[in-house]
Amino acid sequence: MKTLKNRKALSTVVTTLIILVVSVLLATVVTFYAINVTTTRVQEESLQITNLHVWRAENTTPGVAAFVITNTGGRDVVIDKITVRGVPAGGSDIYYRKLDSNVIDPTPRASPPSEGYEQLGTKSLILPSGGRICVYIFNLKHISTSDIGVTVSVTVFTANAQYHKETNIEAMP
Repeated sequence: MKTLKNRKALSTVVTTLIILVVSVLLATVVTFYAINVTTTRVQEESLQITNLHVWRAENTTPGVAAFVITNTGGRDVVIDKITVRGVPAGGSDIYYRKLDSNVIDPTPRASPPSEGYEQLGTKSLILPSGGRICVYIFNLKHISTSDIGVTVSVTVFTANAQYHKETNIEAMP
């Protein structure tokens, strides 16, 4: 009789453990599935700043910045503000051009480009998913000739994030 009681007690413990393990495994599978569904369907914003240059020429010419922005995320992005060394650039000082798939390294310019570039002005700068633009910022009076060789930061602001890149200030040829 004692052996029968022990078998029933052992059977109850094993059954309880099996039920607990199965319920934990089921909850884990459901959690991972929910995480997978939400992360794959949410389109994220992601910008990449490349080919960044900041130039300074003679004392009479203000500094110039140029760079390429690529939208590598899954949604369109509205660029709210661009700062150079923490100072916001005015819309009348920003010129941009949409690019094709070719990589472009901006060339030094003392004055705004006229061919193919648009002045930002009061418009919003919208960069579609997968799109690329070349941006020139002129009239950077806070960059002087004594800053040549010093590190400067450029920050691009959107509604959801800030994208920061640094480079050394170069002498304009």
